[in-house]
Amino acid sequence: MKLTQLPREFEQALPILKKIEAAGYEGYFVGGSVRDVLLGQSIHDVDIATSAFPAEIKSIFPRTIDVGIEHGTVLVLSDEENYEITTFRTESTYQDFRRPDHVEFVRSLEEDLKRRDFTINAFALKEDGTIVDLFNGLSDLENQVLRAVGNPYERFHEDALRMMRGLRFVSQLGFTLEEKTKESIIENHALLEKISIERITIEFVKLLLGKNRKLGVEMFLETKCYAYCPELKGRSEQLRLFSELPTFQLTNEVQAWVLLIDQLGIEVTDIRAFLKTWKCSNQLIRQVQQAFKGLQWRKKSDYSQELLYDLKKESIIIVESLLPYFELENQAAVAIENYEQLPIHALTDLAVNGNDLMNYYQKKGGKWLKEALEVCETAVLNGKTVNDTESLYSYLDSYFPHLIEE
Repeated sequence: MKLTQLPREFEQALPILKKIEAAGYEGYFVGGSVRDVLLGQSIHDVDIATSAFPAEIKSIFPRTIDVGIEHGTVLVLSDEENYEITTFRTESTYQDFRRPDHVEFVRSLEEDLKRRDFTINAFALKEDGTIVDLFNGLSDLENQVLRAVGNPYERFHEDALRMMRGLRFVSQLGFTLEEKTKESIIENHALLEKISIERITIEFVKLLLGKNRKLGVEMFLETKCYAYCPELKGRSEQLRLFSELPTFQLTNEVQAWVLLIDQLGIEVTDIRAFLKTWKCSNQLIRQVQQAFKGLQWRKKSDYSQELLYDLKKESIIIVESLLPYFELENQAAVAIENYEQLPIHALTDLAVNGNDLMNYYQKKGGKWLKEALEVCETAVLNGKTVNDTESLYSYLDSYFPHLIEE
């Protein structure tokens, strides 16, 4: 097969390939970017593989960085873009099921491609548009089948994360796992115990965000990979309920975690601990906690002024986007309009601050100061007073003199 038109990203990188070939070596576009071109999808990364060894690449290009030279990867700096160029290689045994004990550079494209994970990721593309397909990946692509390259048992023992990658591709592409590949994942799923949580989390989130999420989660359950993911063992029924939600595609990680946590029945007080086991960032955890709180409220009633104020615009949008999964209407436009009309959007919007109150009442800071600011904040939000300095002082004097007199 030969492509008549290369995508812009490949066209831009052609001078790199041509320079490698002019020096007497082979160079190809490889990996997922070639698959995505064949599927008519956008390209995210341009990966180049070559028969040239790292030292030879460095002699061809004047500006390079050793980003992973022990594994054969050199970053070539060009005027347009920077490209990672990796030498063809073979790999030895994988005692930790993650990293090869030894990497050997070779001149053979076939030797390099046969260590790839799945046939649809084992293409090479020549600079003239010719597709090199040594493992019938084009047939699998046409038939929408996900098949391990060669012996699936060996592929998953080389890197057990490939099992999660396979499930992620099922979710993203809607492909069917080839039977031997699926059987091998079922047989070897416990190897995920050897993989870092961070790597598993990346693949799991991509699975949740796939347009074929239902199929991906079903395979996640059938292969029993869920049992070796944080806090999911023993929750197969909840995961099945999650898979049966409406199939609208999730668009961001916060949405995905909020919806999953809701279906798992995790209490709001346990969200932080749950997400920490997945090695999520503190910022993400705060966003999920906020949106989860908003979702539980909105499933039962409309927003209060305080909730709109507490959630802020970003979380309101996420909450509303999740309502259709519960057969409720997304009313983001109305909710955002109501949010925009709030008299204040943050404590800093108050007409008085802590220094103002201390000066006005001639008191040092303390517990009273925090409480007084919260009283003003709530009163302005609920329309009990307007947001100007004199009105706020008057409100505190009239209704909360005990705060000032303590």
